[in-house]
Amino acid sequence: MIRVLLADDQAMVRGALATVLGLEADIEVVAQVGSGEEVLAAAKESSPDVALLDVQMPGKDGLSAAAELHAALPACRIIVCTTFGRPGYLARAMAAGAAGFVVKDSPPEQLVDAVRRVSNGLRVVDPALAAESLATGPSPLTGREHDVLRAASDGGTVADIARRLFLSEGTVRNHLSAAIGKTGARTRAEAVRLAEENGWL
Repeated sequence: MIRVLLADDQAMVRGALATVLGLEADIEVVAQVGSGEEVLAAAKESSPDVALLDVQMPGKDGLSAAAELHAALPACRIIVCTTFGRPGYLARAMAAGAAGFVVKDSPPEQLVDAVRRVSNGLRVVDPALAAESLATGPSPLTGREHDVLRAASDGGTVADIARRLFLSEGTVRNHLSAAIGKTGARTRAEAVRLAEENGWL
């Protein structure tokens, strides 16, 4: 029996995934959570073989939860399942220790197959997303540029970002300028949008 933990902030989606997986004789959904903060505690309590994590959840996102889960329980195999098939998400998911990456609009039988394959030690990646990820390449942003651009995503001023990240305003301006150039954007808002569309944020 393959024991599965589901993490998705949308209760209807989480319930549908549980129903689809529960129809299989060799799969048992042992835990369901609605946020990234709940993943590790639920995994420690339920001992899943596979954790199926959504990327976009409030608070701690699925990629951060995947990294935390992989560090604490490396035997638990992780599949990132998302609506957002963005190339940067694939690279970040694999770096966080995920063994699989599937998009939610895949047919149910592909999800079931992914759970089985990942539980058997294989990697499963949506082929179209893998090809797009190779074509797009890795994120061009440095760690600090990523942090500054993420902080800029809420529309705060340079001074606000500097205070939040404990940087000087000049340093923030330099990182924003570099991020704008690397994304090919004309403005900070456009750089944020492009980085999000590519899964770099």
